[in-house]
Amino acid sequence: MNVAIVTGSHRKQSNSRNVANYIARQLQQKDHFVDTLELAEINLPLWDEDMETNEQKWSVLKTCHERLSKAEALIIVTPEWNGMAPPMLKNFLLLCEAEYVGHKPALLVSVSSGMGGAYPIHELRSSGYKNNHICYLPDHIIVRYANDTLSSPLPADDHEQLLRARIDYQLNLLLQYGAALSQVRASGAIDFEQFRYGM
Repeated sequence: MNVAIVTGSHRKQSNSRNVANYIARQLQQKDHFVDTLELAEINLPLWDEDMETNEQKWSVLKTCHERLSKAEALIIVTPEWNGMAPPMLKNFLLLCEAEYVGHKPALLVSVSSGMGGAYPIHELRSSGYKNNHICYLPDHIIVRYANDTLSSPLPADDHEQLLRARIDYQLNLLLQYGAALSQVRASGAIDFEQFRYGM
């Protein structure tokens, strides 16, 4: 299966990137194709009304859409900054068009250097899906104490061993959702022309 991982940190050497790399390796070991979109490197412009008219400015978004269109499932990795998802990730979700990500399953993964990480999950579940029609899985992953987690071949303790087991479990579920929702997208029931915007 083709899985796109979106890393939402602005920082190029981030814990979010390390977590995304770990998840990518888990999928690749099972022969799935992984395409990682690092927002710190893509440098998308902020949403603006000239999206339809300024083709040169928005060429990077067109490339993102092309990559996302090939994915059958998504993983969104967000750091927690002051209890929030970073603005670059919110901007990315605002720019995502339903034709490319709509009715595709997405696993939310939050990353915290301390014992937090819950607030970005809540924030993205509240507002990160409405008009792009991404379907978040019911469960999610929170990687706490990320400076010392998922950074070595073997788990450091029982807590990390349980986290790794939960990640594997959620990835297996994501792949099943990916297969199931592909049937929804192929059904002909989706009408973005008339019902493009959520209520």
